[in-house]
Amino acid sequence: MNELVPIQNLIYEIRGYKVMLDSDLAKLYEVETYRLNEAVKRNIERFPKNFMFQLTDKEWEFLRFQIGTSNKEGVLISQIAISNKKRGGRRFLPYAFTEQGVAMLSSVLRSKKAIQINIQIMNTFVKMRQWALENKELAQRLTELEHYFINHCDEYQADMKQIYDAISLLMDRTKPSKIGFTTDIKK
Repeated sequence: MNELVPIQNLIYEIRGYKVMLDSDLAKLYEVETYRLNEAVKRNIERFPKNFMFQLTDKEWEFLRFQIGTSNKEGVLISQIAISNKKRGGRRFLPYAFTEQGVAMLSSVLRSKKAIQINIQIMNTFVKMRQWALENKELAQRLTELEHYFINHCDEYQADMKQIYDAISLLMDRTKPSKIGFTTDIKK
């Protein structure tokens, strides 16, 4: 389980997809980001838009802000390098790979390291889905209990509200945060 935590921290929600960024995948596979993207572009027919897409300027800026950290003075510092064309760094907007895109990477990157990392990533996606399903059932059961106590325990309603508020607070703290934004544009 400990090996899954670092990978889970590299999965973001963008455009309604759980995705991993090309730079994070490249680090895991121990290759340069441009080499990973080069291999993908040579096999672009394997990566339709629901497998991989390039972030927009706004998405990239929002994501950098979300994963930024504060220094001692409270100033936000991005953990993702900002491009400097003279000294390396990112020159293009990053690519985001969905779970299917990450799985497809195993057919493009054939090293033993890539195979091992892909297995870990797939296990992480599965664990995250299981967690979401388990918490959905838990939330439903808590709602049913709340309705029962509200209907049957009028004299203890104030106490029950406090308990429900505490449970709701705990549920909110365990929710994974969404990164990104949605647009109102309909296709």
